[in-house]
Amino acid sequence: MTFTAVPLTLYPDMFPGPLGHSMAGRALESRTWNCAPVQIRDFATDKHRTVDDTPAGGGAGMVLKADVLGAAIDHAVAAHPGLPILAMTPRGAPITQARVRSLAEGPGAIILCGRFEGFDERIFDARPIEQVSMGDIILSGGEMGALLLLDACIRLLPGVMGASASGDDESFEQGLLEYPHYTRPVSWEGRDIPDVLRSGDHKKIAAWRREQAESDTKARRPDLWAAYSAGRSGGR
Repeated sequence: MTFTAVPLTLYPDMFPGPLGHSMAGRALESRTWNCAPVQIRDFATDKHRTVDDTPAGGGAGMVLKADVLGAAIDHAVAAHPGLPILAMTPRGAPITQARVRSLAEGPGAIILCGRFEGFDERIFDARPIEQVSMGDIILSGGEMGALLLLDACIRLLPGVMGASASGDDESFEQGLLEYPHYTRPVSWEGRDIPDVLRSGDHKKIAAWRREQAESDTKARRPDLWAAYSAGRSGGR
C-alpha cells in the first residue's frame, strides 16, 4: 500500500519540498509514498479566482471561503477515497506521536493548509475534518505544518528507516524524551563519554538510558512526566 499525501494549498510548489530529499526523498522515488498536491485556487468560481474574503463582523485579515474549500475537499475525496481529512490550524488539537503512528499505518491523508486568518468555520461543520496543531506557535501558513506532519509519518513507513527498531526509543514513543547520545571521540574539550556507555554491560546501559530519559523528561517536560507517571501508577 502506498501512503498518499494530498496537500490542499495555495502553494502546491511547496510540495514535496524538503520531503524530496534524504530518507523521504528516496521513499518517494521508490513509491513508498506519493505526493499529490491540489491547488485550492482552481476551485474558485469568479474571474479573479478569489479564495478569501473579509471577516464577518469586521476585523483584520482575510478568511478562506467555505464554498471554495468545500469544492477543493470534495475533489480530493473523490480522487482519493478513504483518506482522512486533516486541517492544519493553531485552533486544532496538538498532534501526538500516537496519532502520527496511526496515520502512518493508514493509506495517507488529505491535508488542508490554511493561509491568512484561517478557514470559514462552516467548513468544519460541513465536512469530516480533524483539526490539528503542530504546537503553540503561529506560522504564515499551514504548508510548513503539513510538511512537519508528513515527515513524521513518512519516516515510520515500512522500509524508510534503516532499521525497523530505530525509532522505538525516540522521544514520545514511550511517553518520555529520548535519552542523550554520544559518539567518538571518547574525549572532546575535556568532556568524556559516560563510563557506563563504554562498559559493554548492556543491562547497565539500558538502566542508565532509562534513568536519563526519566530525569530529562521530568526536568524539561513536566506535562509529559505527569502523564507518564499517571500511566505508570495506573498500570500497577
